[in-house]
Amino acid sequence: MGYAMWEQLRPWLEARGREAVHAAALAARLLGRALLSTWTLVRPAVVLTLNVVAALILLFEEWGWRPLSNLVARLARFPLWAKTELWIAGLPPYGALMALGVPSAILIPAKLLGVYLLATGHLITATMVIVAAKLASTALIARIFLLTKPALMQMGWFARTYETFVPWQEALFARIRASWVWRYGRIVKWRMGNYLRDAWRRWRPRLEAAWREMQPRIADLGQRLRAGARDVWMRLASARRGAPRQLPPPGRNR
Repeated sequence: MGYAMWEQLRPWLEARGREAVHAAALAARLLGRALLSTWTLVRPAVVLTLNVVAALILLFEEWGWRPLSNLVARLARFPLWAKTELWIAGLPPYGALMALGVPSAILIPAKLLGVYLLATGHLITATMVIVAAKLASTALIARIFLLTKPALMQMGWFARTYETFVPWQEALFARIRASWVWRYGRIVKWRMGNYLRDAWRRWRPRLEAAWREMQPRIADLGQRLRAGARDVWMRLASARRGAPRQLPPPGRNR
């Protein structure tokens, strides 16, 4: 009985299965075409966004990473800093790897302070603190990486990663430099530099004249502040010493 019922239902089930497979294949084709059409529409915007992001990274490397590293390198004229750099350059491979994380760890309190200021409504101050901490961290990491690179390259996995990443990065940056976004950025940089130089040439005499006029006022204000501070200090010192103690009149407290 059951076998006979199965034989009767089998053609219907097979037909329904073929229809379901056909419907799934049709839905997959339609979904693929929809995704392809959507990608065709959004592809220019995505490519433009990626080019802008990559250009910003390249911009930061050329105008941020290297200048900041060179700026920190100038501190080597101080004996203590020079000795510290020599010590960092002599670290073993994994000690050098740990040294790369020290700047970020040191500046965590400054970043937390920036977050606190941001949460309390001090937007400008918080932004300045966070940006300053980020610049300092980047400058120190860039300098430490240059000092510890020979030791880091002694680790096989680091050397393989570096040798794989750097050629890919250079090829990507070569494409970015050939893009219109980068070329336009270079034009904007050149124009902005010329504008700032012209503005400085125009305003420099006025600023120097205003500074010369303000110097006597600043000196006079400084003298007044010093004189006021001395007067306050003398009054506080006199109050601490107090008036001379007097004996009670005769006949009291008897």
